[in-house]
Amino acid sequence: MTRTTPRTTLLGRLGGWCARRRWWVLAGWLAVLGGMVALGAGLGGAPSDDLSVPGLPAAEGAVVLQRAFPGQGAADGTVVVRSDGAPVTSAAGRAAIGEAARRLHEVPGMRSVAVPGAPGTVSADGRTAMISIEWSTPADELGAGDLARVREAARPLQRAGLTVAYAGAPAAQAEASGTDWSALVGIAAAVVILLLAFGSVVTMAVPVAGALVAVGTALSILTVLEAVTDVSTVGRTLALMIGLGVSVDYALFVVSRHAEQVAAGMPVRDSIAHATASAGRAVVLAGGTVAAAVLGLAAAGIPFVTRLGEAAAIAVVVAVLAAVTLLPAALAVVGPNLGRGRIPGIRVPRPVDLDPPDGRPHGWARWSMAVTRRPWPYLAASGAVLVALALPVFWLELGQVDAGSDPPGSTTREAYGMIATGFGPGFNGPVEIVLEGPRAAANAREVAQRARDLAGVVEVSPPVVAPGGDVVLLTVIPAAAPASPRTTEMVERLAQRLRPVAGAGTAVYATGPTAVGVDLSERVADRLPWFIGVVIAIAFILLMIEFRSLLVPLQAALMNLLSVGAAFGVVVAIFQWGILRSALGVPEAVAIEAWVPMMMFAILFGLSMDYEVFLLSRVREAWMREGDPHRSVALGLASTARVISAAALIMVSVFLAFVITDDVIVKMLGIGLATAVLVDATIIRLVLAPALLSIFGRWNWWFPGRRGRGDGAAGRMAP
Repeated sequence: MTRTTPRTTLLGRLGGWCARRRWWVLAGWLAVLGGMVALGAGLGGAPSDDLSVPGLPAAEGAVVLQRAFPGQGAADGTVVVRSDGAPVTSAAGRAAIGEAARRLHEVPGMRSVAVPGAPGTVSADGRTAMISIEWSTPADELGAGDLARVREAARPLQRAGLTVAYAGAPAAQAEASGTDWSALVGIAAAVVILLLAFGSVVTMAVPVAGALVAVGTALSILTVLEAVTDVSTVGRTLALMIGLGVSVDYALFVVSRHAEQVAAGMPVRDSIAHATASAGRAVVLAGGTVAAAVLGLAAAGIPFVTRLGEAAAIAVVVAVLAAVTLLPAALAVVGPNLGRGRIPGIRVPRPVDLDPPDGRPHGWARWSMAVTRRPWPYLAASGAVLVALALPVFWLELGQVDAGSDPPGSTTREAYGMIATGFGPGFNGPVEIVLEGPRAAANAREVAQRARDLAGVVEVSPPVVAPGGDVVLLTVIPAAAPASPRTTEMVERLAQRLRPVAGAGTAVYATGPTAVGVDLSERVADRLPWFIGVVIAIAFILLMIEFRSLLVPLQAALMNLLSVGAAFGVVVAIFQWGILRSALGVPEAVAIEAWVPMMMFAILFGLSMDYEVFLLSRVREAWMREGDPHRSVALGLASTARVISAAALIMVSVFLAFVITDDVIVKMLGIGLATAVLVDATIIRLVLAPALLSIFGRWNWWFPGRRGRGDGAAGRMAP
């Protein structure tokens, strides 16, 4: 039977072609990158952080409110004023507020300014006041320049000795657009790790340079898409985070295989084709699994989360394309000089030898032999660690992150504290009650009174009737902060308790950012189990097709669930319970943002497949070659342990670098992703996976209807 050699496979031919046409391939990638950058700059798009979710009651209420009150929903902000001396209602205070309001009216893009005076705009002690501002400019288009103009207009307040802070637009946008050094820190970490792992400047430079081109191309594609569709700020950060990690990892897999083959005497161009066919195949499968998992987020029915998945998928697909086209061209340019630029004192990695002359395996070979010879103790120990890390998941609370978790010293956090102290924490997250129907205006006062009597409500504004008379707006102030579980409970029962009072034919909606967050948490909780099932099924099918096995993909799915569970457990312990939060720059314990677990699961399950596929590919090669189920596991583990460890350290460093950002949600993603990769590359890939593979032996490669070890190789498949 004729067997397919690596050079004759599609990926092998592609790698060989890119090696021969190396300068054209490099020029093509640089042309695409430059063209996308120029096109994105010319189109002038901007990120959009729209969190609206069609179908949620809060979203439906927002539509009704916008239709009845066309000005409602415009970008708005608050200038918070506090006096440590005379009340802000004193003659001097009123004069300063009046002068500031006049100047604020003159700020370009300002639609309206409401000075304190209405109920709820001056605190009971008279020392805190809120000036509401509303913009005609969309919130996404506001930034640091607009905040600077607001600060300048508010100078009369400071000259009067008042303390001033800013909430809402444009303060939130301005503080979110600060300089982010995370990517540079991640790249620096990748450079150091690669130098230590391979001891060569050239070997380090090839994957890093390829990753920079791939990530730059992915981000430029997102810049172009900003002009025609919604791309969120978090989506760009996520694409940068994921793209940088997988680009270096995928390149490392191919480069390490190529370096190993060249060291064994294979010609450079033949080695490039073989490396692209073998390691490149693992890259395509791993990247395809990641892309499928994050694109599967569309099943959640949450547009914002769907767009995050699409941004991450673009970064992963570009990374895969770079690994099988750009990288072979770069390796051909380097030629036989891949190991040049050696770093003194760093030992060159040695070939794996399970049977050395002295009879004592060294390094990873010794570890792999120890695990495969006595798998049960290693299985028990690793399983116990994973269960312990995952236990906090049972206390997971979905919610929303509010400005109270903004970094100390930020004006938004200062404004949050001033409002909470002067008025109460619930004033930071009011809930809007919308009544719609022919009897809405007639029953509005009774509804307002019923809302005041509910537990968890401290204040209800007088009803505001729309010009048509069939829509009424009430503003409810919770007793607790927006992110508090008490506020969540209050919002969940608010509309239900008010409907009987509103009367038949009158629709009741709870809307506003706080209510949207509560509804979003319920949507995620309802759909998360289904989404997990779909992602597991997709991964199982892909691995079953690739390895022609039932047990191997089943083990992979279960182990990936364990790594994801451990990551969730660590995130709950840090952010929800507050363990180590101060060291990570999180000012207070917070609930887990509603969409974060779903996003984390999609990414983590996909990333776990990277190392799973790389390990299993080498184990299967050894099994096909030697037919010894235990020795093949030891060979596969010993051959990949160094590369997997280096790749994991790089990805962990990239993800942890994003902890230095001020955004708590980005911190959650960074900690969760770093934990999962670390657990996956150490406890699972180096201990649990080889132990299980060794225990099951020949059963790993059993598949209905298959007789040989596969691909026409000789040998018996009997379990």
